[in-house]
Amino acid sequence: MAVKNAMTSDFLHSAYGGESMAHMRYLIWGDIADKEGFTNVGRLFRAIAYAEQVHASNHFREIGGSTADATVTAGAVFGNGKTAENLQGAINGELHEVEQMYPVYLNAAEFQDEKGAKRSFHYALEAEKIHADLFQKALDAVKAGKDMELEKIYICPVCGHTILDAAPEKCPVCGAKQEKYVEF
Repeated sequence: MAVKNAMTSDFLHSAYGGESMAHMRYLIWGDIADKEGFTNVGRLFRAIAYAEQVHASNHFREIGGSTADATVTAGAVFGNGKTAENLQGAINGELHEVEQMYPVYLNAAEFQDEKGAKRSFHYALEAEKIHADLFQKALDAVKAGKDMELEKIYICPVCGHTILDAAPEKCPVCGAKQEKYVEF
């Protein structure tokens, strides 16, 4: 279903662009982490890249069948550094989404009564809070010269909810069942 309001449509396009870039950036940064010997950090980057793909797919679905040109203005970190620098870039990006971007986009969708966009923005916002925290834990480990300690990472394929060690019986964000979670 396509959105009715131009502002919410613009925000969906921008969020789609940002999430798409984050997906690719995290895949690249995961390879760098692997090469530097931080294989768990690499796995974390790849898992969160999948969550960003979920967000991009949700936003794209809400845009609907619109094939018109759109200006996509998504803030993003560009370039490759060492793993610690990449993690800081990831933290900065996630915090921008949590503190600036998604609260505004969500408020606009609520005001314009765009239920699908509201859901999509809410799902992304809740996951990005977790991503910022996980990237900070990874950065703390890397700064100490260690790989991040973790067993398994689980991502909800409906909303991008991210959790370590064990998937919940039911996703706390969207209600998806445990067996839907993707393990990394």
